[in-house]
This record gives sequence, C-alpha cells and structure tokens, in this order.
Amino acid sequence: MHIFFSGIGGSGIGPLSLIALRMGYDVSGSDKRNSDYIEQLRKNGKVSIVITQSYDSISKIHMQNPIDWFVYSSAVSIEQPNSPEFQFCADHGIMATKRDKLIKHIIDAKQLQLIAVAGSHGKTTTTAMIIWLFKALNIPISYSIGGKISFGDIGTYHPKSTFFVYEADEYDRNFLAFQPYIAAITGTTWDHPDTYPTEHSYIQAFRDFVKQSKYTIVWQSGKEQLDIQINKDTVIIQDDDSHIMLFCLIGEVNRRNAWQAVWVVHIATNISISELIEHVNRFPGVSRRFEQIRPNLYTDYAHTPAKIRGALQVAHEIAGNNVAAVYEGFQNTRQHFMKNDLCHLFDDVKHVYIVPIYLAREDPGLEILSPNTLRTFLNDQTQGNTTPSQLRDCTRIM
Repeated sequence: MHIFFSGIGGSGIGPLSLIALRMGYDVSGSDKRNSDYIEQLRKNGKVSIVITQSYDSISKIHMQNPIDWFVYSSAVSIEQPNSPEFQFCADHGIMATKRDKLIKHIIDAKQLQLIAVAGSHGKTTTTAMIIWLFKALNIPISYSIGGKISFGDIGTYHPKSTFFVYEADEYDRNFLAFQPYIAAITGTTWDHPDTYPTEHSYIQAFRDFVKQSKYTIVWQSGKEQLDIQINKDTVIIQDDDSHIMLFCLIGEVNRRNAWQAVWVVHIATNISISELIEHVNRFPGVSRRFEQIRPNLYTDYAHTPAKIRGALQVAHEIAGNNVAAVYEGFQNTRQHFMKNDLCHLFDDVKHVYIVPIYLAREDPGLEILSPNTLRTFLNDQTQGNTTPSQLRDCTRIM
C-alpha cells in the first residue's frame, strides 16, 4: 500500500508516517517547509517528500507509484480546505482521511491495545515517560508522540508489541475516534476555542472520551470536572498525593506527569509501583519541554496559562526569583482567548520580553495582537518589568 501524507513535517503526521514506513508501507508526502520530522523520515528509509503542496507535485508522485491512501493533518484541512491535493484525490478516486483513520487501521490490523494520553497539558511528557518505562523494562512497544525524544524515534512500530502508546490530541476532536484500553487524562483546562466554543463543550468531549475507554487514570480535580463514576476500572489520583514527592525529577509538573505515567504502566504490566518509580527517576526529558539549550537558558513549548505556570514553576525551582522570560504567544486566536489570563501570569518573573506571536490556523477576522498590545494585558507592576521586542532584537536579550 502506498500512503501519501499531507503535512508530513508536523508533530501529528510525522510520527505516523514513520510508523507506516516501519510497517512496510510505501510512504510519500508533502509540506510547506522542511522540518526535523522530515529529516528523521529521510534518514529512516526511502521516502519521497516534496516541499510544496500542489496538484502537479502529487500528480508526479502518483505517476511513479499510484497512491492508495491520502492522509492529511487537521492544519491542512483548516488552512487549505480547497487544497489542490484534495482536488487531485477527488479527481483520481483516492481515499482521503484524517490521521485517526489510519491509526485505527493500524491498531485493528495488528490487534494492539491502545494506551491514550489526553489532556490540556502534560500530554507529550507523560507519553514520553510511558515510552521510557516500557523501554527500560525491555517490553516491545509501538507508539506515536508529538515531540522529539533522545531515546527513540518520534514514532515506531514493533511487530512483537502488545500496546500502542498514543499522544491523543483533543484538537479537532481527534481523540474521540478511539476506544482506548487505558486512557490517562492529564488535565481538562479549557483550550482550542476554535474547536470547542464553550468550556462545557470541551469538558463534554473528555466525558465522551472516558466513556469510550476501558481503564481511566485521572486526577481528583479532573474526576470532579468530568463527573466520573468510581469503579474497579478507574484510578483517581489525589492532587496532593504524597507519592509525588518520591520522584527526584525537577519541577512539580514533571513529578505529577511521572506519577500518572507510573500508574499507566502499572495497570498495563502489573509491575510494582516502586520499580517503576526507580526507572522513571532516570527519565532524560523531551525536546522543548524545559530543554536546556545553553547554561541558564531553557526553551519550553508552553503555550497555555496552565503550561506556562508549570514551566515557570520549574524555572523558579532552579533559579529562585532570578527568572527572566521571553514570551512568544502561539496562535493569535489563542492570545485573544487567554488575554485575561495574562494579567498575573508573569507576576513572579524578574523581566518579561514579549516577541511577535507565532501565527498558525488563524481567524482572518481577528486583529493581530502586537507585543505592545499584549503588554497592556499584564498588570501595572508587571508592565513595568516588560519589554515588547521584535524577533530581530532577541540577540540583545540573550
């Protein structure tokens, strides 16, 4: 089977295309720009990838090797609903689906049990910790993760695996396509207003997800939000669980993620909690999740209030009150949604530099919020310690 991936350089499609390659499928794809995911794919096998998304380019690939399945990312369907690649598939009768259909096909075809990590924050790190634990235990595992890890590829298929570990994104309701064997809910703070216009609609999606899962692992605060009924298939973790202090990882968020990951693997394997804690305490981290890029300089993908608070807590644990932050908002739409949360978000930071927003999947009707405008959403005291900057000024910041 020949599968063409549109948006192959993204964090959702990239791992999936690598899995398809490992399973022996012919893989090709396209994207607007190069990425680390694309470079990793090229290193792992013969893959035809074009850095353009046009009728002509997909036509040439199809002529060389007829395409059987066209898989596209949510970003492609939203940003290019009339994409020439979609038109090509329609003209040639090629099946076109989002990634969830292919993942379901893989799980069903290989009779894998799905471990799905969902939630508004901590998905990538928790997923990575679960993968790390399986590897530390020498248990074969197949997985897809939305971040780079030092101890494996972004996605892989192992023919002897029982479980498929998946970072289940709630954006575009993707995670509702699955019926997990184990579901871990990391948090349910309202996000993605372009998919979920109200907090109720966001919470309801997670309630539906829990109903579709055999085992559920959730924090007490999440249990109350989701109105989960306690039974033998549910693990409720207390938010102040004393076991969290058994982890020697830096950062409260990392210790909480580790405790949930330990529970997931304990249920999957019945291996003792104490042995799993010992293994996860050696977890090496994930790219762009408080990743050190030089002495005293870290990068983090935190892009919601809860994630930013978590990243800053890690920073304060390392440096006390001597913390400066460079803030690049992710998505203009999201900045409009969370602007009230910005008021006290950086209260404990010594200095804040605000750079232009990273634009993606935007509402063209919304005003693009400049660094100067974002600064006005901070409280008066924090505004005095804030510098709106252009990206070209960042070398001076460093």
